[in-house]
Amino acid sequence: MNPRLHLPRREAFRIAGLSAAGLALAACGVQGQKAAPPKADAVADFWSKQTKHGKLVFANWPEYMPEDKGPLEKFKSDTGIAYEYKEVIQENAEFFGKADPVLRAGQSLGYDIVVMTNGIQLQHMIELGYAVPLDHSKLPNFQANAGQKYKERAYDPGNKYTIPYTSGVTGIAYNTDHVKDDITSIESLFDPKYKGRVGMMADAQEIANFGMIALGIDPEKSTEADWKKAGEKLKAQRDAGLVRKYYDQGYIDAVSKGDVWLTMAWSGDVFQRQLAGEPVKFVVPEEGGTIWTDNMLIPKGAANPVDALMLMDYLYQPAVAAELDEFIQFVTPVPAVQDLLREKAKTAKGEDKKALEEMADSPLMFPGEADYAKLRSYTPLNNKQQQVFNPIFQSITQA
Repeated sequence: MNPRLHLPRREAFRIAGLSAAGLALAACGVQGQKAAPPKADAVADFWSKQTKHGKLVFANWPEYMPEDKGPLEKFKSDTGIAYEYKEVIQENAEFFGKADPVLRAGQSLGYDIVVMTNGIQLQHMIELGYAVPLDHSKLPNFQANAGQKYKERAYDPGNKYTIPYTSGVTGIAYNTDHVKDDITSIESLFDPKYKGRVGMMADAQEIANFGMIALGIDPEKSTEADWKKAGEKLKAQRDAGLVRKYYDQGYIDAVSKGDVWLTMAWSGDVFQRQLAGEPVKFVVPEEGGTIWTDNMLIPKGAANPVDALMLMDYLYQPAVAAELDEFIQFVTPVPAVQDLLREKAKTAKGEDKKALEEMADSPLMFPGEADYAKLRSYTPLNNKQQQVFNPIFQSITQA
């Protein structure tokens, strides 16, 4: 198990707002009527009519499952449920743009589980009734092993429709060959001494979060006035020449090579570079950072919901979750994974032992309580708000 520099799933990550195409895809999902919250008896009635079929289709992002499909093979062996695993989700906006007309027409996507990031498209999936309410009586492993923070997601209170697959943190990465100070504040991204050496993200919600956090604003509770203030701060940063580039995934190569000295960054990307011995460090700013979560859900019209729910719960067994996280190297929703990786490291040797120890000890994979306390999610936006929010921040990154 040598440290891998696999193509991260985040390379494809976009939240609608990056482009006009993204806006169009986001808007298409709100043409239908917002679904009413499910009634408890209706949920129970739905699941009472469902049966196990012995098969399922799992739609996920690239590089989000070990190459040997070990967790899925164990699931098949333990339950007798066959699976098809398809890496068909490259971008939230693109996926939702294709799924929306199918689901709106009452047809099936052909998938029993899909994985989507919290944000605009997941919000549309829930509000439009495209996600099946979950039967939590059939999720004992989730109840027993999920960290409490993963049972308290503002975008899906009570995990009515989703349970987390993995999470990550947006913070600051810096090249320690060029930056000798300990970076602790988000204001470092606005410091004139780093003029032309700062990287910022092109994604509207990502950059908006950092603009608001820098001003002491909680993005989850922000208003239109807050967005405009954050936009002004970010525009001043750009106009002063501090920003070398607004990046998608390319920031990680730029900071590793020293093209930029410090940048907004995703935790898992930086950790992989650290395992490879590159001179990069990651920090959650003292003012706060962003936490994002990729979530499993069962889409409306799924042919095998019982089998899907069984797999979703199966992945919350600590040993299975540990196998997943050892490969994915982001933040697992199962805290017990940390101790399992430490135990595995005790009997490993050489590079394998070193990598496992670094994983188990890394705050990039296992944030501490102090880090979690500083993390905020994205601004919840309806379609009307998107039309105000996105242009504020696109005008900065696309100018």
